[in-house]
Amino acid sequence: MLKNKNTKKLHIVAFDVPYPPNYGGVIDVFYKLKSLSQLGVEITLHTYEYGRGHAIELEKYCNKVHYYKRKKPYTDLFSRKPFIVKTRSSKKLMNRLLLDKNPILFEGLHTTFPLSFASFPERTILVRTHNIEHRYYDGLSKSDTRKRKKAFFKTESKKLERYEAVLEKADHLLTISPYEHEYFKQKYGARAIYIPAFFENKSLPLLETKEKFALWHGDLNVSDNRKALYKSIAMFKKTRHKLVVASSSIDPEILAAIAGHASISFEKIESNEALEILFQKAHIHILITFQKTGIKLRLLHCLTKGKFVIANTKMIEDTGLESACLLANTDAEFKEGIERLFSLDFDNSHVELRKKLLAQFNPLHNAKEIKKLL
Repeated sequence: MLKNKNTKKLHIVAFDVPYPPNYGGVIDVFYKLKSLSQLGVEITLHTYEYGRGHAIELEKYCNKVHYYKRKKPYTDLFSRKPFIVKTRSSKKLMNRLLLDKNPILFEGLHTTFPLSFASFPERTILVRTHNIEHRYYDGLSKSDTRKRKKAFFKTESKKLERYEAVLEKADHLLTISPYEHEYFKQKYGARAIYIPAFFENKSLPLLETKEKFALWHGDLNVSDNRKALYKSIAMFKKTRHKLVVASSSIDPEILAAIAGHASISFEKIESNEALEILFQKAHIHILITFQKTGIKLRLLHCLTKGKFVIANTKMIEDTGLESACLLANTDAEFKEGIERLFSLDFDNSHVELRKKLLAQFNPLHNAKEIKKLL
């Protein structure tokens, strides 16, 4: 079969293997490349791998998939470049990118080492800005209680702020939320284009349980998540309601914090299917963050596949999804809100409101906007 001469071709450079799509950043990457593939874009995926392994599933949507080991030598901590950038550098990647003139989409500032090393004339360069990275790392430094980690995050934040100038070499910056968009628009003008987050925007049938419970779910390796969880545990110790804590990793400190409290339990997530069932059964989703960065894919996931959401300002402000959540910031507001939501039934009016608000996250529509830029 002859190939269409007008077929769009695209290199995508990913910071981590985007399958399975089970945490924030890779969810956006996976559903973006899937949607672009459905539109006929021929994708060559370059991805760094450091624990997730190779994924045959990606070959369904990509013409080629290249893997590169992310090496983390201790000496890279002393580089002038940010650690998250320096440890994602590869000569093989550079050589492959220079073989043609096809557009390149760099997923996050993390993957832009090639831009700092070489120029790519006569081709379109796009960067997906998943965060305002230096603000994100500054926030991590404030959330983490470990001295070495605090120091690392603070240093990394300063490096990222300096390094961000590499974005001057990009033709288009695909911003992920209104908050980030305003920042990049002020600095880079019309090159900043708001492309909402990609995720599986498909609702599931909600399940009822004999006993209503609230759910906290997140990666316990992220300091902001740990801080949010400790706040949630402290609140539920003062209520009569049940809280389920779910994560893919077991943490002894977290287990100790909930020990002796019959209403709080921990559930290790062994598969996406198990997590989906928890999302469907939970009556309330507890969403707290201490830094306003990006759009939290957990928020989108809860609004698509779950019932009530109670969240703080930094989680939902400037997302366009505020009216689908109950806002709470203080312990008293959370306690009052939790009591109120447990007394309500989740009905069709809530479902219809969410459908309306989530329309902006149509993956094929947003993929078409990217395709126009290629």
